[in-house]
Amino acid sequence: MTAAEAIQIVEEDRQRADLYNFLGLLLSRPPDDMLLAQVAGLAGDESELGQAVSTLARVAKLSQAKSVESEFNALFIGLGRGELLPYASYYLTGFLNEKPLALLRQDMTAQGLARADNVFEPEDNIASLMEMMGAMIVGRFGPPADLSRQKTFFKKHIAPWAAHFFADLEGAKRSLFYTPVGTVGRSFIEVETEGFRLAQNT
Repeated sequence: MTAAEAIQIVEEDRQRADLYNFLGLLLSRPPDDMLLAQVAGLAGDESELGQAVSTLARVAKLSQAKSVESEFNALFIGLGRGELLPYASYYLTGFLNEKPLALLRQDMTAQGLARADNVFEPEDNIASLMEMMGAMIVGRFGPPADLSRQKTFFKKHIAPWAAHFFADLEGAKRSLFYTPVGTVGRSFIEVETEGFRLAQNT
């Protein structure tokens, strides 16, 4: 057993990591029938985030993988470009491959994170950032990041733009399945922002 495996991750942090990874999965590629069925089986609580999860589950039950794939392509790929450009550089500077990407690459190296060999998009896309945050929390690529490191990464690379992106996803013309995905993402970013703020004051 490695040192990272020996460290116990508290259930709340594991659930946070799972939600980051879930969002990363839905935003990295269109869900297949199996994933759609899993999403359809989700159940939320009475919180805003929980209600968004319940809405996503209901939409997933009515969705077909082929139609969601068409929606994904229209939103994120398109002819030339999709309706949305899900990159930190674009949201923060108006251009792709700008300073936010360079800063992220520096921090990825410091955190022991690396882009997968089969991924060719810039690392500052929203799916990759969700997956990086999930990986840091549970220590997938080294020791789990403590709350201070998590907060630093979140405030630098996610907080300045992710809620804006998810709100845009909620309101995108071609969003149907991805409307509640946007709501889940926006609500989760708000919860995380508040959680890190409260942690600073304790």
